[in-house]
Amino acid sequence: MLDREEAVLNTEITFIAVATPNKPNGSIDLGHIESSSSEIGQALQKKETYHLVVVKSTVVPGTTENVVKPAIEKLSGRRCGIDFGLCMNPEFLREGSALHDTLHPDRIIIGEHDQKSGDSLEALYRDFHGEEMPPLIITNLPTAELIKYANNAFLATKISFINQIANICEKIPGADVTVVAKGIGLDKRIGPLFLNAGWGYGGSCLPKDVKALIAFSEGLGYNPALFNAVEDVNNIQPYRAVELAKKHLGDLKGRRIAILGLAFKPNTDDMREAVSIKIINQLLEEGANIVAYDPAAINNAKGIFKDGNSNITLDILVRIYALHKSSRYEYTLRLGREKGQ
Repeated sequence: MLDREEAVLNTEITFIAVATPNKPNGSIDLGHIESSSSEIGQALQKKETYHLVVVKSTVVPGTTENVVKPAIEKLSGRRCGIDFGLCMNPEFLREGSALHDTLHPDRIIIGEHDQKSGDSLEALYRDFHGEEMPPLIITNLPTAELIKYANNAFLATKISFINQIANICEKIPGADVTVVAKGIGLDKRIGPLFLNAGWGYGGSCLPKDVKALIAFSEGLGYNPALFNAVEDVNNIQPYRAVELAKKHLGDLKGRRIAILGLAFKPNTDDMREAVSIKIINQLLEEGANIVAYDPAAINNAKGIFKDGNSNITLDILVRIYALHKSSRYEYTLRLGREKGQ
């Protein structure tokens, strides 16, 4: 196991990249941030040379200044900005593309406690990227923290927006949401990404960050009406799939329905907040018989649907290879967003 103290003592920069899961009320749990900061502080107590601490975890504004900094100062006996540096450097990695995104980021955001801290981190990135240095923004700590939340909240908003447009298109004979999305995506002010209508967003980032931003805003005494609406749309969107199945098949009791795709996005095994969970559970409530498959997430899905419900089969690919040619399957749902979302 890595000796964290030794790691701090024998390096110049420490990155804090720990989980910040949601609490039941939507706010983030800073337990891992607090423990990591304490461990770094204890190690820095034994270090005489300057050391830079960089927070990469997604944390609400004020966390780096009001949680990380005092914890390190208290346990190290050192002064931030003099004996050690402190930066906030949010990550924008897509699951399944993390290595590519690390090597080829769209931009680098540095929130600095002081100029020396920011300069030290900038020097690291300029040395790493060389002539391919991406656009760089240097700002203060809370602004850098908020940029990450604003980024993910905007992506979630685009998804809920196009899903609302899709629901409207269903009410208009001949209206095609894919053409609408292409039409507005050609507007340079909008862009084409995250405009694929579907059953909603999932995963470990967008749901968590939207919830955290809502809770944080409410804690400030502000009602984030737009983000509440984004979340409301996303919460009900998966059930549209069941409504469409009932529209085409009528009573779903005893019907055999295939689900293609279980993870929240293609080419990952991540079932966290996957819309397939809501859809399958609702179909089971309706009495349907489910055959489901995902090339990467099938084992994790088995862990979720492990109660041995006789109405669900998490099957192998060969069983569902020719779904559209087989009368045994009366309805097929394809789940998942485009690669990269």
